[in-house]
Amino acid sequence: MILPVPRLGPYPDRPRPYPPDHPAHLPIRPLWLCRACGAPWPCAQARLLLKVEYADHPVDLAVYLSGLYHEATHDLFRLNPHDGPTPRELFDRFVGWGPYRRGIRG
Repeated sequence: MILPVPRLGPYPDRPRPYPPDHPAHLPIRPLWLCRACGAPWPCAQARLLLKVEYADHPVDLAVYLSGLYHEATHDLFRLNPHDGPTPRELFDRFVGWGPYRRGIRG
């Protein structure tokens, strides 16, 4: 099976590896699985590291995740257009857990 070549969108270079001598929890494109643990990316460890890394810059994290959501939607749809994850599932996976997802305040 030949996988499609990923587009030149945002490069997933975060989160940085922690501890530094362990493999980074970065995605394998175009499958969007974690290089370190094999879970769908962003895995739980990647989410935690991203929240820590971007703690003082939540807008930057939201922009970064939104760009990767767009790239993942494109890649995963091209791999499997019929039974791949829905756009809503991908939104929840990439963007929904990040900053600015607060409930309505009364």
